[in-house]
Amino acid sequence: MLPSIEQRLALELVAKPAQVAAAIALLDEGATVPFIARYRKEATGGLDDTQLRLLEERLRYLRELEDRRAAVIASIEEQGKMTPALLDAITHAEDKTRLEDLYLPYKPKRRTKAQIAAEAGLTELADALLTNPNLNPEEEAAKYLKPAFTTANGDNPGVADAKAALDGARQILMERFAEDAGLLQSLREYLTEHGVVESKVVEGKQEAGEKFADYFDYSETLGTMPSHRALALFRGRREEILNVSLRLDSEEEKPKWDAPHNPCEGRIAKQFGIANQGRPADKWLSDTVRWAWRVKVFMHLETELMTKLREEAETEAIHVFARNLKDLLLAAPAGPRATMGLDPGLRTGVKVAVVDATGKVVDTATIYPHQPRNDWHGSLHTLSQLAEKHKVSLISIGNGTASRETDKLAQDLIKLRPELKLTKIVVSEAGASVYSASEFASKELPELDVSLRGAVSIARRLQDPLAELVKIDPKSIGVGQYQHDVSQSQLARSLDAVVEDCVNAVGVDVNTASAPLLARVSGLNGSVAQSIVSYRDMKGMFRSRADLRAVPRLGDKTFEQAAGFLRIMGGENPLDASAVHPESYPLVEKILADIKKDVKSVIGEAGLLKTIQPAKYADEKFGVPTITDILKELEKPGRDPRPEFTTATFKEGVEEIRDLRPDMILEGVVTNVAAFGAFVDIGVHQDGLVHISALSNTFVKDPHSVVKAGQVVKVKVLEVDEKRKRIALTMRLTDTPPQSGAKPAQRGDRNDAKRLAQHQNVREPAMNSAMAAAFAKLKS
Repeated sequence: MLPSIEQRLALELVAKPAQVAAAIALLDEGATVPFIARYRKEATGGLDDTQLRLLEERLRYLRELEDRRAAVIASIEEQGKMTPALLDAITHAEDKTRLEDLYLPYKPKRRTKAQIAAEAGLTELADALLTNPNLNPEEEAAKYLKPAFTTANGDNPGVADAKAALDGARQILMERFAEDAGLLQSLREYLTEHGVVESKVVEGKQEAGEKFADYFDYSETLGTMPSHRALALFRGRREEILNVSLRLDSEEEKPKWDAPHNPCEGRIAKQFGIANQGRPADKWLSDTVRWAWRVKVFMHLETELMTKLREEAETEAIHVFARNLKDLLLAAPAGPRATMGLDPGLRTGVKVAVVDATGKVVDTATIYPHQPRNDWHGSLHTLSQLAEKHKVSLISIGNGTASRETDKLAQDLIKLRPELKLTKIVVSEAGASVYSASEFASKELPELDVSLRGAVSIARRLQDPLAELVKIDPKSIGVGQYQHDVSQSQLARSLDAVVEDCVNAVGVDVNTASAPLLARVSGLNGSVAQSIVSYRDMKGMFRSRADLRAVPRLGDKTFEQAAGFLRIMGGENPLDASAVHPESYPLVEKILADIKKDVKSVIGEAGLLKTIQPAKYADEKFGVPTITDILKELEKPGRDPRPEFTTATFKEGVEEIRDLRPDMILEGVVTNVAAFGAFVDIGVHQDGLVHISALSNTFVKDPHSVVKAGQVVKVKVLEVDEKRKRIALTMRLTDTPPQSGAKPAQRGDRNDAKRLAQHQNVREPAMNSAMAAAFAKLKS
């Protein structure tokens, strides 16, 4: 008996079936992953958000599998062809591939040559030659000649001669060989292990496809090809630059008709007892095996395995994007400090926006310090006045065009007015232009020109990256790998889950949050979030979580899911500023009554709270895990899981790629992490690459285990190729640059990184994306 969905998921998650069943029940009731992970630990046995996300994804797959299984069984039974053995095999099929293999012989299809041959009575001839190779094929075929006739399915050409009879018999055997489920699985496994993916340039496309030059004559084993190379090949094929195909490693090229038999043909022959022993029908049967492999089985498996390679590469690319997005969203916030945002530009000027500690826009300007106007001193005067007037403490500089020049302007301002105690930081302006032109931006900042809204976004994302970046479609933030080549629905689902987890991990101040931020809170959606904002604008600030119940369309179920993640700062009840859920307030009151303290005297008192024994207050509703969480929360109410705010300092005098020299040690910010390494912004308008082999002195399997997007790192310059705009960096500061003219040893995947850098396409042409500085010049 095939294990139930709950049992299968329990095995995969290394959990108990009861835990999985409880999680499934909660998901089916509409509970969100953050809510279940945080507030239903007793029910799920403490499954965390990562396990729950995996459970959610696998549950979707397994339910689709069960639906398909039921449809397959119904189809075969309707045809009257179901047998106990077949039903048992279908019932025990563990994945969609095995299920479809079993269904293949019964799957309704267009009238095939094999079916026409069977209607002509040639099945008996095929069986006779297969079971008795001593028969002479031509003599035996002569017994099955018949004139053309008409059947219920249409006209049948009949069997005109022995050749036609043998051709029909061959079609019957080929279809039989190609639809044997056990054989298909065996051949699939062999081809997976011994398959080689190769690419060739399409004749005449060498110049047009120069960015794919590394793949003009390329091959790699199917099982070892990493996701970024696979996606590069598929992009080249889609753009009609490359021909991409699959062959066996025992063959020098895709099989030709006169090539010797390969191991896969041998497996087909063995499965059906075919061997060349010099008997009359042996050659005909061997040729039938060859036709079956090359016309039916190989073509079917090539399509399937190449599709699987693409899907797995897409899944890995989506995983990389999700990891980078999470790191970016959970980057350290500078906090509530008056901030000046500078959106750099040359001819169009530098857009300036000043926001107060709450993110409210208090002033804007446009300055022209760079070419062609070169109004450096006038620009300094304007910035100086704005900084003094609004008590600015931070200057946030977008990392796009003219970023380093604008950074120098900010540095001169700091030197000119040291008493203002200004700090400058270059930030990713990813998606700022997308936000500027969005419907939400036009509602949030209706009085501002589109170009100035970008400067506002750059200022706010320094104060709180999470609160600002949630206003932008995650796909526009540009920390992905071949993001436009993957399943957009799967990508959106994955990124939405990341945003939801990040927002709820931090919590949201309901009195200051924007509608896009509130919409990401557990249980809320766009319309309810807008209702909260509208109610807040009309009635004033919320004084307690209980006030939320008066918001239109915010019902009991929504309140249950959202309340614990919404914060009321300075409200009537100190617990409203914490992650303690309102449903647990009676429990807190019970504990406080027992220890004879009020909530204000307990909050932050770690020594006192550590003396409380959770087990003492556990009951059927609240178990030890929940009580433990509550006590930890009372120690540091509303604690922010994000790290402390730090900044990178770009080296003065190093502003262009031509300023770099091997052996330089620089500080930079990680802008993107890929499967083969990390890209680092060192302030020269061109990201450098730290290959995975140069991330650490120890072996690194996953770059994310060492670095993350937004992290400040120290790197050494190894090589600089100014013409091709490539910078090789290392985080192993004892590494030495290669000798001039010497060929570096063990390059490994560094070339793959260069290929990806060339092929990267992380932003739309109209987007003034923050990844402009990181990737635009790496594009071909």
